Amino acid sequence: MALDDNDRSITVFTALAHGIFHTYELSIPIFIVIWLDVFDVSAAVLGLVVGIGYGLVGVGAVPSGVLADRYGSRRLIVVSVVGMGGGFLALALSPSVYTLAVAVVLWGAAASIYHPAGLSLISRGARERGTVFAYHGVGGNVGTAFGPLLAALALVFLDWRLVAGLLVVPAVVVVVLGSTIDFETDRYAEEEPVADGGETDEDERAVGDADAAESSLTLGSFLADSRKLFTLGFALTFVVVLLYGTYYRGLLTFLPDMVANLPGFEPVTVMGQTAEPGQYVYSGLLMIGILGQYAGGRVTDLVRTEYALFSTLAVLSVMAFAFLPVASVGVVPFLALCAVLGFCLYATAPIYQVVIAEYAASDVHGLSYGYTYLGMFGVGAAGAAIAGALLTYADAGALFLTLGTVALVAAALTLVVSRLGSKESV
Repeated sequence: MALDDNDRSITVFTALAHGIFHTYELSIPIFIVIWLDVFDVSAAVLGLVVGIGYGLVGVGAVPSGVLADRYGSRRLIVVSVVGMGGGFLALALSPSVYTLAVAVVLWGAAASIYHPAGLSLISRGARERGTVFAYHGVGGNVGTAFGPLLAALALVFLDWRLVAGLLVVPAVVVVVLGSTIDFETDRYAEEEPVADGGETDEDERAVGDADAAESSLTLGSFLADSRKLFTLGFALTFVVVLLYGTYYRGLLTFLPDMVANLPGFEPVTVMGQTAEPGQYVYSGLLMIGILGQYAGGRVTDLVRTEYALFSTLAVLSVMAFAFLPVASVGVVPFLALCAVLGFCLYATAPIYQVVIAEYAASDVHGLSYGYTYLGMFGVGAAGAAIAGALLTYADAGALFLTLGTVALVAAALTLVVSRLGSKESV
């Protein structure tokens, strides 16, 4: 079914913001290769620094989800994009690893706002949720793939600080374009009774009675909403997302550096400048993810979402176990493995986003995505620290064995979720 005007407007707005989020998030591993030398620190130290910043993306997601349910999503999304751009500007000016850590923390705090606000907007405002999630994922992966790719190309010729500063420009563009788009919200919520029997409107929440809004932001209301949310199905899905987040962050954070150490991917000289092939393999993997995001979103309109989620997680487990053995066979088989890995890594995201929507009441969708991204980016950020520690004190083989096991456990839990039915009574 074709998207109507409102769905298209929501798609454009959220896809732009999603793209800028992932541009920043996944440009950081590109810079890590340089920071290891510039700041003269180990992978363990830098993994901890980056992991803290990534962790804040998840830790801040729960309060951001609460705010999205109370005040609506548009303003929160704009604030998030402005804050992410500011964080990257601070990163460009960092003179030491300590100030670098502060800059990454600032970025992470602002980035934490986006997913609960953006995804709750889609889940409540879009009629064709699966399709809009698919396009939203494509927008994210355009930023995911082309942001790091352009950064890698620019780093061949420009100082890393200048490149980081130039990455602030897309945030300005996204705020200007995104703020001009109009759309209705909460249409999905209007078709489903919310828990208190009422209906919501984002503009009314944003400009309504401030005292009433403040009174609703209590510990008691937060705990009540959380109890409503944490059915068995949602709780198990939350654990699956947490494990997926650990895999995702553990794989991507040091991937360019790991590929650079493989045979056939040694640094090369281009026009008198050193280029890192591993950075382009990384960017190519992310680019394949664009197709994965779209396919993952569309498949949720066709098959049971739990089965789709199990399938992608199972493939991710196999890809982790096979990563180093295939790399030893040759460059072409390894690139093929990376293509499958990138496709399934990002196909998983829109699938679990729809599963979350299926197991949460519509009036707490913001909170549901807050908890989801607490698991995905908060607890899951431990993957960066785990990866750094394993690479420093063990080896890449230990890392990929760990990642494969994590994905395997997540796939098994998804089968348990599937036995609970496609949707619990909420």
